Amino acid sequence: MTEPEPKKKLTIPDLAQKKRAGERLVMVAVGETLTAAWAERAGVDIVGVGDSLGMTLYGHANTLPMTVDQMIAHTQAVIRGAPNTFCFVSMPYGSYATKDAAVENAVRMMKESGAEAVKLQGGREMFDIIKAVADAGVPVMSHVGLLPHYVHRYGGFKMQGKTVEDALAIIDNAHAIEEAGAIGLEIEAMPYEVGKAVNEAVDIFTFSIGAGSAGTCQLLNGYDLIGGFDTFKPKFAKRYGNVAEVATNAFAAYAEDVRAGTFPDADHSYKMPAEEAAKLAAALKSGDPS
Repeated sequence: MTEPEPKKKLTIPDLAQKKRAGERLVMVAVGETLTAAWAERAGVDIVGVGDSLGMTLYGHANTLPMTVDQMIAHTQAVIRGAPNTFCFVSMPYGSYATKDAAVENAVRMMKESGAEAVKLQGGREMFDIIKAVADAGVPVMSHVGLLPHYVHRYGGFKMQGKTVEDALAIIDNAHAIEEAGAIGLEIEAMPYEVGKAVNEAVDIFTFSIGAGSAGTCQLLNGYDLIGGFDTFKPKFAKRYGNVAEVATNAFAAYAEDVRAGTFPDADHSYKMPAEEAAKLAAALKSGDPS
């Protein structure tokens, strides 16, 4: 029987071509090997290692505590699970506060993580920083709409682009990201009409979460969609499974078996050959370990 051909990994030129062709791509945000492997097995096109894993895997209230070292380690783990899937890594809060810091951290993250691109957050106000990273030879994306790094400025995770003025500012930010040399951008948490306008305003690759079907690519957090992260569910997240319930039930069944003395049983225990077991019993009885 012929082995199936390995999945072909997308490239950065592929992303631009998909945008021109109007094709739809699938992206999930994951943070470790096991879930990444499931995503690749399912045929997901792109995995993003977002600092949202600070919330889903570390239990933080927001994404701000994540570090460059942590993001590199998680990306390495994701790539081990999904070696044939295009992967980008988010630059954590504070890692691109200045041009020098941004370039240094972006280069390091590319060298050590194995990702195909990095992503930061911000538009017109981040023009010089995005340009510096791009000019350093690092494929860089950015982010418009709800920027999790600005969570305290917003007073929480709140939809953006409710008014015409806000929508036009978001579109201007998208233009700035493209002009600075980015290869793509994320469109997050805004009305569909605004997300659609953003996508149509730029020629670079776009992906959206919480912006309807705007963009070349649709993103969901992998832990949201499988129902693994159930502390809260954003309005735009759809649950396609309930891993948390399955896991909780499995742990509860295991605990019940242990307490009842039904696990481990013979089927789940190692056994000595009968002859050796008899010798051991005799040795223990006589008190002679030899």
